[in-house]
Amino acid sequence: MSIMKDIEIKDTEISKKRPSKTLLFLEVRALLELAAYFIAMPLLQMAPKGNGEPVMVIPGFTAGDWATLPMRKYLTNRGYSAHGWGLGINLGYSEELDQKLSLRLIELYKRYGKKINLIGWSLGGTYARELARWSPDLVRCVMTIGSPFAMTPKATNVWQLYEYLSGEKIDEMDKELFRRMQSPPPVPTTSIFSSGDGVVPPECSLECSAAHTENIHVYGSHCGLPHNPFVLWVIADRLAQHETEWKPFDWTKLRSILFPMQVHPKRLLTA
Repeated sequence: MSIMKDIEIKDTEISKKRPSKTLLFLEVRALLELAAYFIAMPLLQMAPKGNGEPVMVIPGFTAGDWATLPMRKYLTNRGYSAHGWGLGINLGYSEELDQKLSLRLIELYKRYGKKINLIGWSLGGTYARELARWSPDLVRCVMTIGSPFAMTPKATNVWQLYEYLSGEKIDEMDKELFRRMQSPPPVPTTSIFSSGDGVVPPECSLECSAAHTENIHVYGSHCGLPHNPFVLWVIADRLAQHETEWKPFDWTKLRSILFPMQVHPKRLLTA
């Protein structure tokens, strides 16, 4: 059965979509993935190199730039100018945060005179998509990692924590915002997700079908995705493309063995 089935579901069915308690408990795998990050580094050095292209990495909910440091160090090593978001701990959306993120994007764009590559982990990915939606002239591409943009946040295992820390009730949030979030931004967009994610179910991260979008399935936990070797390889591969020559991820040869799905169905935008 396709995991893209029933993207729009009733509130009574939402709990069935959340990752199991077993998967949530197994998020401790993130420590093993951090060890794998160092072990796999010699192989990761074989990924394509950049030429100073600017990248901004946005952390997930309850995380800060410290959580994306391994990714940014790797990207810097591969020849990119990688930056954190510089806005402290991600405790949820606010208009003030929206303004600060926009200013951060403009700052980096002016500094480099080039479009910015946006990478967002978890909730940070939803921010990256909205930044690109409203400022496509400043963004080269968007990559989301385990990001919950395709369904209500109540389908995740942290929705209650989000309400508590953000002070915002999900049921009172703008329904049009959720609908808009399902639509991809008008720039090349890659969604990286794991069916073993203990926080965000795969259905939440499936990108709509379009000529400039793709879904890539990797092995891993939610908390380990920012330093997951498979994720880092995909990111380096995607960033190495020329802006005007974007193509979907190549699943041939060794990659068909390392990644669990050669072709993954994309969901259709709901009406």
